[in-house]
Amino acid sequence: MAKDATPTQREFEILKVLWDRGEATVREVYEVLRERLPIVQNTVQAFLRTMEDKGLVTHRLEGRTFIYRSVQARQQTIQQLTGQLLQRAFDGAIDQLVQNVLSLRPPTRDELERLEEMIAEAQAGRRQTSTSEQPKP
Repeated sequence: MAKDATPTQREFEILKVLWDRGEATVREVYEVLRERLPIVQNTVQAFLRTMEDKGLVTHRLEGRTFIYRSVQARQQTIQQLTGQLLQRAFDGAIDQLVQNVLSLRPPTRDELERLEEMIAEAQAGRRQTSTSEQPKP
């Protein structure tokens, strides 16, 4: 994803279809999206062209049919978007980001357990980094 190629909400919905399927035609994307969004096939086609211009998707030809796929993996795109949000809204303060997310809704028990595991992993990694940075006698 190019630095200025932040997907819009609708583009992100299209990317989700491509990530789930690996690749898809305009019609296949349309068939999935029309079940949950008010959209027509020509609009999907226009979005995919714009997304290709932005560097979000690419296509290959199979006969006369364009088959689209995402340029980046889902996790890579999500990390990039999260990083942008972290910097723009919270000036890089992770605790403020987490505090705002937690204020949206109470986390489930499973989510809390995973958060605790992530914190423990981060603390262990930080201890290892600080230990390896100490000068050797």
